Amino acid sequence: MLHSMHPAEIADALESLPPVRRQLLWDLVDPEFEGEVLMEVGDEVRENLVRLMDTEELRAATERLDLDDLADFMQSLPETLTGEVLDGMDRADRGRLEQVLSYPEDSAGGLMNLDTITVRGDVTLDVVLRYLRRRGEMPPHTDRIWVTDRFGRYKGDLSIRNLLTHGTDTVVEDIMRTKIEPLPVLTEGHEVVRIFEDYDLVSAPVVDDRNHLIGRVTIDDVVDVIRGEAEQSVMSMAGLDHEDDIFAPVLRSTRKRAVWLGVNLLTALLASWVIAQFEGTLERVVTLAVLMSVVPSMGGIAGSQTLTL
Repeated sequence: MLHSMHPAEIADALESLPPVRRQLLWDLVDPEFEGEVLMEVGDEVRENLVRLMDTEELRAATERLDLDDLADFMQSLPETLTGEVLDGMDRADRGRLEQVLSYPEDSAGGLMNLDTITVRGDVTLDVVLRYLRRRGEMPPHTDRIWVTDRFGRYKGDLSIRNLLTHGTDTVVEDIMRTKIEPLPVLTEGHEVVRIFEDYDLVSAPVVDDRNHLIGRVTIDDVVDVIRGEAEQSVMSMAGLDHEDDIFAPVLRSTRKRAVWLGVNLLTALLASWVIAQFEGTLERVVTLAVLMSVVPSMGGIAGSQTLTL
């Protein structure tokens, strides 16, 4: 049954189990999917699972991850393990990973993948088709091919639809699209989300400060940003973090929640003290006691609505 489940479903199952049962289930996960499962669980659960793995298992898990996912995974590892995993990678892969890690995590550079397909604008579609057949496969979420000049500067994009529906003697630059601007590498994550939403994009090119194409951001990375921001927004109202492990030890959970619980206790005591100052008034006008529960309730609801909006 476990082998028929998607990595995201396995991750949900792991997060819903206490530590002992979680370890038993983790031991049953196919090593081929361990990397993908680790990317789906929260940071705290991932940290606990990584402790159960040796260096060779970590290397095998990272080999199957996309570059952007691998960069996120490496940032969550302790420094000692990060060095060991990097040492096990070949020079080319290590260089590509270090390039992505050099940018802020919540930026176009931190979200991008380097698996781009580029063509020149002065070639025909016949040349492009022969080039793609020679490649044998295309990266996931490839809905367009990026057009660059001979120096690697971004010029526009060629959609797969146009590639397939125009004659093979058509020149790329005659049908390529140029109206959508590429993403500067330091574009913030929320701005990337807005651009994808406004233009209904599946993928978008990322360029450096000299307009050289260096990678692309795809819709799956944008969905991860949207989900993370939404979960964080809701959980932060209660002083929690969406990456927390619900089965974390009591002391660890207490340290994280003590501040918010303490503030709540102090405000409750302050409210009780204020009410006590009007004890005489409440004895004379009993109707006011009815409003004591109504006012805080309405205030809390109004505050929640304000935060949501």
